[in-house]
Amino acid sequence: MGMIDSDSEAVQYVRFQSPHRNSRGHFTGVFGLVNNLAREGKLSDEQENFRRCNNSWYDAAYTDPSTVDPHVYDDEINPGAAAWFKPSATHLLARVSGYLEVLSAHGVDCRALRSADPGRVIYEDDVQIVVVPHALDATAADESINTRR
Repeated sequence: MGMIDSDSEAVQYVRFQSPHRNSRGHFTGVFGLVNNLAREGKLSDEQENFRRCNNSWYDAAYTDPSTVDPHVYDDEINPGAAAWFKPSATHLLARVSGYLEVLSAHGVDCRALRSADPGRVIYEDDVQIVVVPHALDATAADESINTRR
């Protein structure tokens, strides 16, 4: 847990995600991983209280991109879209450690990724970007070209 991948010295963006693909073929982010544990009834009362309190704090602290663009996470339009924190979002990043502790207590792996260029930006605000990863973006473009033939 806590493994860091970096593709340059000029690291700008940060994402915390599972190292394993989910059933849709994507890498679930840190908040989704903890929320999945809650849905499965696996959190202690203390962990559930932490999750609810901090999820509410995050909801108030920054914009959910899907409230601005309802299609931002649409897999047909933006395959594999994922949110990344900007380095200036220190107030948001500071609370992630609590989520990582919950995941660690349940043996759920989560890794930190850092990248100056994580993909094609489809949404941006003052604390985050949402991108379609370059590899998936290229695959989608190729599939689009192949379907036109």
